Amino acid sequence: MNEEALKLTLSSSPHAHSPNSTRRIMLDVCIALLPALIGAIVFFGARALTLTALSVAGCVFFEWAYRRIMKKDNTTGDLSAVVTGILVAFVCPVTLPFWTILIGDFFAIVVVKQLFGGIGANIVNPALAARAFLFSWPLFMNTWVRSGVHVPAFSNPTTASLDGLTAATPMASLHVGAMPEASVLDLFLGRTGGSLGEVSAMLLLLGGIYLLVRRVISARIPLAYLGTVAVLAFLFPRGGAARLDWMLVQVLSGGLMLGAWFMATDYTTSPVTHGGQIAYGVGCGVLTFLFRYFGSYVEGVSYAILIMNCCVGFFDRIGVPKRFGAVRQKKQKKGGAEA
Repeated sequence: MNEEALKLTLSSSPHAHSPNSTRRIMLDVCIALLPALIGAIVFFGARALTLTALSVAGCVFFEWAYRRIMKKDNTTGDLSAVVTGILVAFVCPVTLPFWTILIGDFFAIVVVKQLFGGIGANIVNPALAARAFLFSWPLFMNTWVRSGVHVPAFSNPTTASLDGLTAATPMASLHVGAMPEASVLDLFLGRTGGSLGEVSAMLLLLGGIYLLVRRVISARIPLAYLGTVAVLAFLFPRGGAARLDWMLVQVLSGGLMLGAWFMATDYTTSPVTHGGQIAYGVGCGVLTFLFRYFGSYVEGVSYAILIMNCCVGFFDRIGVPKRFGAVRQKKQKKGGAEA
């Protein structure tokens, strides 16, 4: 037996072992996103697949290139860049020009993730930060085609070529206090316009259930987030709509399902304490409601989650459970006397 085999490596406790690795977790997220990706191809055509594949390739390349230039270990094998690439595509219109999504990929990977230290060190969700950045091109980011309009795989759509094929999203109607033309069933199945990966609540819910079964995420953040939006929408309907109908279309419209299951639950940018996760989810829900009702932009999910990402430290502190039987130490006044 050689010396290498006899080496004993000592590390600090606890010596816990988990079968889950970063790669395994990210692979599960990719699998959970597959139903929504397949749905996007069915709803919008082959360009949905092309745009997603390009986004994944861009994110993987930018991570590899950055770490090679900076002489760091190659981390593309952990699949986190693949997940970011899918999510960047999912929060964009299917007609987004190819060069634009590559800019978003660069911003997500290099600026938001790698410049902060790589996976586990970024302070906000890279895909949502990229979406916010891409609104520097508002015309591209606000051009929505109707579900059922198939865009060719390698086409370069323009506003003129899409004339008559575009449609307002349900959120545009809800923002002005009107019920959308799409029914609740249409919103649930995905027969409506919107970002590439957000239109079908059913397929996103299916992916979320998969993550719960695999124990990749817990239900605390999604349920607190969705429940808060549902309660507030039920209490404050608009336009004379029935409370239940208004609540359902609010929950099923826009990026809420995608954000609640796949963005707000990001390990790096969400709390780890149970109480903190619930408070964080409620905070996301309250901000989403306020942005949707009173903001100038029709959707509020992205900005709500990004703001809550910046407050994770606070939520973790308030969520720390009290130790049973522990006696709180008395504060001391100046001079050493007990308070």
